[in-house]
Formats: sequence, structure tokens, C-alpha cells
Amino acid sequence: MRRQIVIGNWKLHGDQQFVAELLRELMNGWIGVHQAEVVVCPSFVHMDLAGRTLGHSNIMLGAQDVSHFAEGAYTGDVSASMLHDLGCHYAIVGHSERRRHYGETNELVAKKFQAAQDARLVPILCVGESAKEREQGITLEVIGRQLQAVADYCGAERIARGVIAYEPLWAVGTGKIASPEQAQEVHEFIRRGLGPAGVVTRIVYGGSVTPSNAQSMFAMPDIDGALVGGAALRASDFLEICRAAE
Repeated sequence: MRRQIVIGNWKLHGDQQFVAELLRELMNGWIGVHQAEVVVCPSFVHMDLAGRTLGHSNIMLGAQDVSHFAEGAYTGDVSASMLHDLGCHYAIVGHSERRRHYGETNELVAKKFQAAQDARLVPILCVGESAKEREQGITLEVIGRQLQAVADYCGAERIARGVIAYEPLWAVGTGKIASPEQAQEVHEFIRRGLGPAGVVTRIVYGGSVTPSNAQSMFAMPDIDGALVGGAALRASDFLEICRAAE
């Protein structure tokens, strides 16, 4: 049985006061035992504060990115072992904004995926197509290439030990969202492509997820949760999405 997971990606938002207050609200609203797993991903500069605040709560700490280098003269990079040392459990790799704004290739994302696992982090691998690629009818081909790059570098069995997030680029931060049926089609394609390991691999949807559309997404058989952007910055909205995943 795959455990539902909801991941909050805070992106480039917040100061220390905002982070502390948001975490307190989330912790107060997510007390006790829950069926769904909850992860929050603050910026690197707030990782230590978040880790100390969360302590032994039932909310897990994740990172928005990770270096593919283990150590060395790489100014500005943050390694997976550094994140693990701060109590981090998850790391997002290949987010569409990293691919688009910083030119991250499928091959680089594969290296980051392996680096995260080597340091005992669970990578959250983001895949997705642009609006143009969907219009051209090559969505599954694009996503297949993104997954194959990781499989070629790391081995297919290692993909199953991570989390996969399908995030259509045209729905990230735009207010647009794939229909549950569109998302299900892609999730089913990914799961089938993983072979037997796909049965246990968690695949989540990302792209303008809100309390109003989360329930319909989670009702799909191959959608195991969500990667949440803007709504993750509002405790009440994020908690409502988390409850919908239960």
C-alpha cells in the first residue's frame, strides 16, 4: 500500500519570522497519527531553523535542490550530506524552474538524484512537459526521456526508491491545472514504465494544487499526493490539502 505524501515547496519566499510562524501553525494543525506523510521544503538559509523547529514532529524536512557534488571547491553549492546533517529527509531534483531558469539537463538531474540517495536522502524527481510539447502530442515521449536519463545513470531500481512528481510546466504557478484524467494518464504511464517496482513507487501531482482541486486529484488511482507551491505558504490551505490526502 503506497502512503500518500504532500510536499510543500516554499520556493523563494519568507524570512525567519514567517518560517517560524508557518511551521508552528502547521505543527499545531497536524498533531497525532496520520495516514498521509507531510514534507515542507524551505529555502536553504532557513533549513537549520526549520529543522530545529520541527524537531521530532510528524512533519518531515525537505530541500528544494541539492548539489550533484559530494564536496569540493564548488562555491554556492549545498551537498546532500550537509542537508542530511541538518535533519533533512527529502530533496527535490529537476524542478521545472531549475530546468528552465538554470538550464539543468536530464543528465544533471540524474546525477543529483543519485547524490541525494547516496547521502540517505529521498529524491523527489520532477518530470513534466511544456505547453508546446503537450500541444504537439509528445507529453509521454518527453517524460519518458526524463525518466530514462535517471534510469540509465542510476539504474531503474533506484528510481522506485524515490518519489516522482509529475508537474506539467504549463500548470506551475499559472493557476492552470491538468484535469484529473490528464494527470492520471501520465501517472499511469510512469507507473507502467517502472515495471514491477511501479506498484510501490509514489507518484504525486504538482502544478497549481489548491484545496478546491486536491480531492479530485487524489481520487485518481495512480496519484499518491501532491507537490504544492503557492498554497503551501498558507497554513490553512496546505493543511486542507494534507487532510484531503488522507
